Amino acid sequence: MEHVFHSSQWKWQEFEIENEAQADELARKHHTCKKWVGNIKKNNNNLLEVYTGTPGKEIIWGSLVYGQDIKKKEQTSVFHFYLTREELVTANFDYTKVDHANIKALREKLHYSESPIEGFLVIIGEVLNHFLIEIDKFELKLQDLLWQLQEKNSTRLLDRVANVDHELLIWKNLIIPMFEIQMALEEVFGDQTSEGKEFKRTKRRLARARTLIKEYEDEIQALLDLENVVSTHRGNEIMKTLTVLTTLFTPVTALGAVWGMNFKNMPELSWKYGYLFAGFIIIVATFILYIYLKGKGWMGDILSVRSKKSFFK
Repeated sequence: MEHVFHSSQWKWQEFEIENEAQADELARKHHTCKKWVGNIKKNNNNLLEVYTGTPGKEIIWGSLVYGQDIKKKEQTSVFHFYLTREELVTANFDYTKVDHANIKALREKLHYSESPIEGFLVIIGEVLNHFLIEIDKFELKLQDLLWQLQEKNSTRLLDRVANVDHELLIWKNLIIPMFEIQMALEEVFGDQTSEGKEFKRTKRRLARARTLIKEYEDEIQALLDLENVVSTHRGNEIMKTLTVLTTLFTPVTALGAVWGMNFKNMPELSWKYGYLFAGFIIIVATFILYIYLKGKGWMGDILSVRSKKSFFK
């Protein structure tokens, strides 16, 4: 086992998954170690288990997804951890996948950690910091979408809102297991852990991430509600316009049907001004109907020109 970090008080070791000799050595320490090693080889999802059978020998172990491709479900980064009061063992943790993580700065933080529990919280805090940086990038997408909704309201834009909402759900899915780990640390290692500096810092960082996600969820819901209002209004306007046009053309349709019957005794057919008379009757009837609809207020604003900045254009 490679000693990633070692102090007089505790140590952090990186476990090599494919090394059978190391696996056997670790499995002999405790029955939970054997179970953890078995889970490592077959688990690539979030997992958290605890052991509290022996006072002073409490253990937390499991797996944490700390990276997820937005478009590819299978492309994830998972690291495994085994935490006691004296030792932290991790497997498959690649700090280079955590943006802005610096191994020198990480070692310095670990140097000032007084226990493996604090050291584990330092690692979790760095992963959370990476999430917060990515969530800030997400905010730019959401802001761009907010203004595009006014400039160009379309089905394609609604697809983009749905994609952004999906991305936010992925970030939420990544943070929920960390919240569970926080609660498990308090449950297993007691109040002394919750009073530690790194625990409080990580807890506040986690609260910040969860608050941002909650606010962005509300913002996306507001976007969807606005899109729904705009689409409903536009649909109603289209139906109202089609109804009004159908009504206005009723005289043309009715009179055209009458004069299209071609009965033998129709005086207008042999009348010199029959054609002009029919056109005049149609125009007058349509105009009277228009005045009637306008007077009732049923025309609405379908003939008005909207501002270019209107959501309903």
